[in-house]
Amino acid sequence: MLNQVTRLATRRAFSQTARANGHFAEGVYSNIPFKVHNRKIPYGVIHFGFFTVGFSVPFLITWAHLKRSGF
Repeated sequence: MLNQVTRLATRRAFSQTARANGHFAEGVYSNIPFKVHNRKIPYGVIHFGFFTVGFSVPFLITWAHLKRSGF
């Protein structure tokens, strides 16, 4: 029984090899899939605009339904 546990533990042992840098950029903002700096429209405008529209849609729909019902 102990031999099987030892064999399983050595087989499942994790090891890490040296990582090659390759051609990937390193540094701040290199891990996100969109451009943040040097944009024609600042990222903050797009970000907050997207979430503002998404947050306001339920309220606008509710307002339209209440107006249509004559409330």
